[in-house]
Amino acid sequence: MENNQLQLFSESGIYQLTSNAFFIDPVRILNRSYTRFRVSPSTYYSRFFDSSNSKQVPKASEDSRKRKRKQKKKPQSLNEREQIADRRHQEVKPLLLKAHKTLLEAPDLLKVLRNLRNDGCAVGECKELSEESSELSFMELGSVWQAPLYEIALNYHQDDKTFHNGGSTLVQSIEQRVTPVFNNLVANEGSCDIEAELFNHKFIIPKRSCFYMSDLRQIENLIPADSDCGFNLIVIDPPWENGSAHQKLRYPTLPNRYFLSLPVKQLCHTYGALVALWVTNREKLRGFVENDLFPKWGVKYAASFYWLKVKANGMMTGELDLFHHRPYECLLLGYCDGKETDSDNVTRLNPIPDNRVFVSIPGDYSRKTPLGELLLDYVPGSRPARCIELFAREMIPGWTSWGNEPLHFQDSRYFVTKETEK
Repeated sequence: MENNQLQLFSESGIYQLTSNAFFIDPVRILNRSYTRFRVSPSTYYSRFFDSSNSKQVPKASEDSRKRKRKQKKKPQSLNEREQIADRRHQEVKPLLLKAHKTLLEAPDLLKVLRNLRNDGCAVGECKELSEESSELSFMELGSVWQAPLYEIALNYHQDDKTFHNGGSTLVQSIEQRVTPVFNNLVANEGSCDIEAELFNHKFIIPKRSCFYMSDLRQIENLIPADSDCGFNLIVIDPPWENGSAHQKLRYPTLPNRYFLSLPVKQLCHTYGALVALWVTNREKLRGFVENDLFPKWGVKYAASFYWLKVKANGMMTGELDLFHHRPYECLLLGYCDGKETDSDNVTRLNPIPDNRVFVSIPGDYSRKTPLGELLLDYVPGSRPARCIELFAREMIPGWTSWGNEPLHFQDSRYFVTKETEK
């Protein structure tokens, strides 16, 4: 049974642990849609891998021990908000433990986990990320007065045959298209991923995808003139306000009230949309979403999914019962009604399973495991679904990506070409 599961996992990137829990390899999922390039596993999995002890259960670090001591000093009496948060945690905890226990009882899968970072790489060929200083700062570029003048070059590869002496030769040519990179819908409508150039940096643009790079003030430009061209699936990963100085150094955050202005309702398709919102475990944030944000957007809550984070050796990335920094995040799902609320396209929806658990090894900070494809069965409207991610930091084939840095993880240093990988 496990061998069959591993075969399916190798092809799909999804391994079913229980009836309601799955292990996911984001690299395999993403690479199913790339043609000329592949996401490099060694650059995607830049954390939680240690070749010297990945086969052993790690000992608690000094920081972990400090957190445990601090946790023990926490008073037993919780305030009202903390009590609500603890109740939520206790409800989901058995599901997380069951998923994790099943993972640890699958030795063949654990063996695959330990090698995910080197998957498909020959010995000594794993790609390493260059220094962070080599990255473009899209937020800085987009804030200067010259931003409307900046252009990105899209390079389309074309294969042409030339005939001579009764035979033919395959000749590859490149057609280049140049277009503004900020406050402009940049699209690759072709069936192959392409390479783009911006300020001597190269980026990989997936097939049939587009991005709109702007700040929050320009998102209104994505609202379709006709709701029939709206979106059936809207995934949102906001930069929630965070008091951590360390977190703010990695990416800027916004006050929660800013997200009330997101035109979620106006972005919806005629038949409505499934809205998927990433949230942290802070009860104050959860209350804001339930009492203010979802009502403002016109979203009715439907279910919760949980992302459990593990290391290469299968152990959780943190203590499950620590009051802060728990090793899981929540994806809240809800429906936003469209104009045609009584249509058969709306009523014939598969019910969303509540409390589904997805387990994976995290990539870089703030990079979410791609769950969009696994939500398509619950999306209202016709197929293929029109999908958009708000506050995106990477692109997905077939999707629209909006944010102030949707090209962040499309930098060519996160990819390898299929030819050089073989």
